[in-house]
Amino acid sequence: MSKFAVDHVKRVHSVVHDRIGADCIGAGNRITRSWIRCLNEYQLNPDSCAEPEVVAPIELQERQERLADVQAVAKVEMTNLYQQLAGSGYAIMLTDREGVLLNYFGDPAFTHAASKTGLMQGAVWSERVQGTNGMGTCLVERRPLTVHQDEHYLSRNIGLSCAAAPIFDHEGELVGVLDASGESRLAQQHTLALVSMSVQMIENRVFLHQFRHDYILRFHNRPEFVGTLSEGAIALSITGTVLAASRAALSLLGYTRPEEIVGRDVCELFNITFPGLVDSSTRRAFHPVPIFEVRSNARFFAVVYQPVAHSNARRPQRGAALPTPAETSALDALHLGDPAMRANVDTARRVMERNVSIVLLGETGSGKERFARAMHLSSSRASRPFIAINCASIPESLIESELFGYRPGAFTGASKEGQRGKLLQANGGTLFLDEIGDMPVALQARLLRVLEEREVVPLGGETPVKLDIRLISATHCDLLQKIESGAFREDLYYRLQGVTFTMPPLRDRQDRCALIRQLALEESDAGCPVELDDKLLAVLDRQHWPGNLRQLRHLLRTMIALRATDRLTLEDLPPEYRHGLVEAGAAAITPAAGSASAGAAVSAVLPAPAPGNKPGAGLNPFECAEREVLLQELKRHQWNLSGVARELNISRNTLYRKLQRLNIEHPDKSLFH
Repeated sequence: MSKFAVDHVKRVHSVVHDRIGADCIGAGNRITRSWIRCLNEYQLNPDSCAEPEVVAPIELQERQERLADVQAVAKVEMTNLYQQLAGSGYAIMLTDREGVLLNYFGDPAFTHAASKTGLMQGAVWSERVQGTNGMGTCLVERRPLTVHQDEHYLSRNIGLSCAAAPIFDHEGELVGVLDASGESRLAQQHTLALVSMSVQMIENRVFLHQFRHDYILRFHNRPEFVGTLSEGAIALSITGTVLAASRAALSLLGYTRPEEIVGRDVCELFNITFPGLVDSSTRRAFHPVPIFEVRSNARFFAVVYQPVAHSNARRPQRGAALPTPAETSALDALHLGDPAMRANVDTARRVMERNVSIVLLGETGSGKERFARAMHLSSSRASRPFIAINCASIPESLIESELFGYRPGAFTGASKEGQRGKLLQANGGTLFLDEIGDMPVALQARLLRVLEEREVVPLGGETPVKLDIRLISATHCDLLQKIESGAFREDLYYRLQGVTFTMPPLRDRQDRCALIRQLALEESDAGCPVELDDKLLAVLDRQHWPGNLRQLRHLLRTMIALRATDRLTLEDLPPEYRHGLVEAGAAAITPAAGSASAGAAVSAVLPAPAPGNKPGAGLNPFECAEREVLLQELKRHQWNLSGVARELNISRNTLYRKLQRLNIEHPDKSLFH
């Protein structure tokens, strides 16, 4: 036994028996706890040279079959992780809950050393057999950890550096461990971060696969994170009952155990009915809709996805009937009768499963990203990432690292953990490059090479990583004109231009009125739709809308937020819009020659001034009765607005609007706003 091994054995006994030196062998004493278990409970000899324990081939096959769902997803993520760490001397391993190594991706530089220590399929890496190690100790500690070189218990393993993270199922049961082990002399914290990210991706995708025949609610407190690995996912029955929840979902909602929400109705968690939630997702073309958590009134953004298999699906018995699958296609929701958009949707269906590059053309705000996202959600990649990047909004000095990522220390100021670029984040899914015409010319050459070779090399790296992405690019520019001026590469143009879709501007759409009503519904509070007055609709229909859908959506969002009732009229128009829009509305309803003047017509369009703010002033008998009932509820709940909102099954925002509309103020406070 070498002097180094002898010193290691002495150190183990010193730490275990005398409890000294614990601070120098790992944060949180996790290593000390493990060493104590190995020596006192397992009675392992630190200098043991026993042959690695390996299960029989038939037992290995049985264990692999028991985790078939996890393995199918894990193989993809293990491949991605291995490619990210390729050249670093690491092996990627997956074990079951008993520490039996099921799958193994080894770096050639590490394979020989790995076989000597027992890093092979079928080997048992539980703490009881192999002492303190990444996989075995992770199974005991049930949390991500690193075990670096002489933190290992057995002297024969002190050359290894391990980063491991536990994998849990939807019931909170530990099913296995993902581990990256190598012979690095430095403790690689960024490796643990990559392993943990891969585990989160595995858990999410296993969850989505296992409950693909049920409704899936995917949510986050930031809308752009819905569809990413940090989102929460809840499986729902056809009646809206919670069947299961992912770990991320429990964390976002502040729960610790699945049984705290499993079996409850979704309306007990959020202030919306299940049919209303499904309907809101459908109306908004599967863009995240705002919902509020019942306990804390915290705002989340959510999308509900239909079951993959619909043949045995039944409609919920409560409330409004849910739309049929044909009605809920994200692509179908993009048009309401406009011929140009219908043609785009029909063509998109034919090419979305093909390996064809797609270019979306159209004015700013005409819905290019919405169309790209709908293609993604309607395709077989719907459960994979959709990553959008605006090439015009990122500084030229940062766009390369944003797209391709970088290795630790690749440049001054780089994160010590490195960064996965957007291309790698989109691997297996869809990458949407908006404003592609504004991409720097130097970067266009790198993008062209990636598209041709289908692999990417992060900044500071040497080993290429294989890519499987669907690329959709968009621009409002004339790319041919940019080619002539030398601002865009001609070869990249022809590589991108497989199928081109032109998004019609809002002013040219023949389904404009229906679209305005649809957007008003999408922007409404969940479960509380607003209506548009016919005169207001006529005014909006006649506008030029230079900002297209984006301008219209922002206007409607403002009007809905400030409205006094759930029916929008011309009075709800913001002051900066009212002058021009009222003129258009007057022209729309101007009588025939010889009748009232245009000025009289404008007066007819404009509603009467709002009543004063005195209690009950200007209210009709019905509103006065509503005011009295609401005052009684407020007093009964001691003016706790959250309690009143829950009692009335409305959101706090709706309650605030009622208070303002009915001129209700707290006895000790000013009028609610």
